[in-house]
Amino acid sequence: MSNTLAVNWVGYKTLVRKEITRILRIWIQTLVPPCITMTLYFVIFGNLIGSRIGEMGGYSYMQYIAPGLIMMSVISSSYGNVVSSFFGAKFGNYIEEITVSPLANITVLLGFITGGLVRGLCVGLIVSCVALFFTDIEVQHPWITLSVVVLTSIVFSMAGFINAIFAKNFEGISVIPTFVLTPLTYLGGVFYSINLLPEFWQNVSRANPILYMVNGFRYGFLGESDIGIGTAYAIIIAFVILLGVFCVHLLNKGTGIRS
Repeated sequence: MSNTLAVNWVGYKTLVRKEITRILRIWIQTLVPPCITMTLYFVIFGNLIGSRIGEMGGYSYMQYIAPGLIMMSVISSSYGNVVSSFFGAKFGNYIEEITVSPLANITVLLGFITGGLVRGLCVGLIVSCVALFFTDIEVQHPWITLSVVVLTSIVFSMAGFINAIFAKNFEGISVIPTFVLTPLTYLGGVFYSINLLPEFWQNVSRANPILYMVNGFRYGFLGESDIGIGTAYAIIIAFVILLGVFCVHLLNKGTGIRS
């Protein structure tokens, strides 16, 4: 291994260790709230409302929404981890120590993304365990389930990274989750099949990238999806590439970091 690769490998491991330590140190903020929130969703939407709705897509309503709720928690956790961690580095001025180090920008990006991925997967696993108390979960396509959740977590980790780069204060890291991410998630087919909508609104829904992620994940669980699995993969991978290139471009320019 060359010296440059060795330095970047050590730097990457250090960033990942810092991110994981942060997640575990404040676990009551990073891991517990999604568990409580999703439990309430299962009780209210699954038990109380679901019993009146009956079946959807050939499955009980509880089974149908379970993958969507798991994916919702993964999305919010991955995004929230990176946006808060990177903005905290900017706010505390120790991002300068990272930028003056010999680490490549792609290494810095991968370190923060891995932190978001770890938190997203941990929260997803916890919420999946919670779901078992309310319904039977049987994974039809394990590799599709795993790959979709990993790719989705990476997408929203990078989205959180971009938000943190442009944010100038703490309000700046809450605007996007509140006014963009939350509405897109609720309208992304978590609680319903878009086949229930009129044709016009079905077409509008297809402009929502989260729809493809939720349905790809649901297909992995149930073998049921409103969107072709090939199309879902194409959209998710396109976002991974586009956001990745944009993140590296922003780091190379020093946007939001260099004064």
